[in-house]
Amino acid sequence: MKLIVSLLAASLLAHTALAADQAIEVDRIVAVVNSDVITRTELRQRVEQVTRQLSRQGTSLPPADVLERQVLERQIVERLQLQLAGETSLRVDDVALDRALGRIADNNRMSMTDFRKALEKDGISWERFRDEVRNEMLLGRVREREVESRIVVSDAEVVNYLSNPDNAAIGQEEFNLSHILFRAPEGASPEQLARLRAKAEDVAARVARGEAFDKLAASYSDAPDALSGGNLGWRSAERLPGLFAEAVSGLKPGDTTPILRSAAGFHLVKVVGRKGGSQAAVPSQVQQTHARHILIKTSEIVSDADARRRLVDLRERVVQGGASFADLARQHSADISAAKGGDLGWIYPGDTVPEFEQVMDALKPGEISQPVQSPFGWHLIVVEERRVQDVSDDRKRAAARNALRERKSEEAFQDWLRQLRDRAYVEYRLEDR
Repeated sequence: MKLIVSLLAASLLAHTALAADQAIEVDRIVAVVNSDVITRTELRQRVEQVTRQLSRQGTSLPPADVLERQVLERQIVERLQLQLAGETSLRVDDVALDRALGRIADNNRMSMTDFRKALEKDGISWERFRDEVRNEMLLGRVREREVESRIVVSDAEVVNYLSNPDNAAIGQEEFNLSHILFRAPEGASPEQLARLRAKAEDVAARVARGEAFDKLAASYSDAPDALSGGNLGWRSAERLPGLFAEAVSGLKPGDTTPILRSAAGFHLVKVVGRKGGSQAAVPSQVQQTHARHILIKTSEIVSDADARRRLVDLRERVVQGGASFADLARQHSADISAAKGGDLGWIYPGDTVPEFEQVMDALKPGEISQPVQSPFGWHLIVVEERRVQDVSDDRKRAAARNALRERKSEEAFQDWLRQLRDRAYVEYRLEDR
């Protein structure tokens, strides 16, 4: 009897140990990122997702272990940005998320129900997809707040840009580029830079021998777009980083630049295609809009739902109660225009973020928008009047300013990511067994 009990106990202990081993394997930690962790399950799911994406694009897959390390590095950088969003109370509420999901479904020409069924048919849970979209929105807002909003373009830079004959015809030529970034750590030593350049030279030699550029990008690039083969898509020359624009100006489709050096590290850039742009010249006349707005910024105290509700109340006070929009802007707006009653002056096309401009353009003079969300917060917009103005010189300056802003944006974002990554505590456990 004692033997039977002992055997049962041993069997139970063995089963418990096996179950524990299986649980540890499923949730094994593969990286520690500051006070957070990335698990084997999270990594495996992302690898499967990236593999499907690369296969659909026709991008050659790197070796499994290389792909796994690349995916893990992307997850680390994303996790750092999401941690920053959480620490600074940056959030995406369910209203904004549902609106984004609705746009995704519409773009796929599906109802929300059909879209959800299609995802689940592909083995993607609805809750997981919602979380991924929410995180993508958070990453965009972090970039806007930490990078985009801090970029300054001086008048002198605009004058210098327009005085360069190569920039005279803004928007006339477009390039489809792919690139590989070998990111240098902040304050890199000469030895570190030498090793990094040697790595870049090795990859450049493999490109020269005919290896697929997109596969090498997926294997070795430290850029956020590495897992899409490093493709930047079609961009006009002025929207490219200045270093890239200058390097590819004399290249043909299929050509690759020499190794380029920037503050971020070393780059290889391939010209996938180039074509003439649709904008032959900056138009001499454009429609301008004179508008006011009230901005409510979200914070740890003010959620997206709270901001939207406050603007609905303010709109009701104007529409139904006859309150002055300008007076309410002075009292409630968090924008610097509040002192002027929310007056933004005459606005050119492209001067505001797309979310704001799209709603503003749909309004008639005197009409007040519903609450609209942008990367800056939530707005009420009222259009005072419109006019068509001969502003060719002004538009050239505005186009030049936007071009310089876009160039600076990408370079600043890469530099910011490098600093964020270098200052973090990261412990790899991928090799632990």
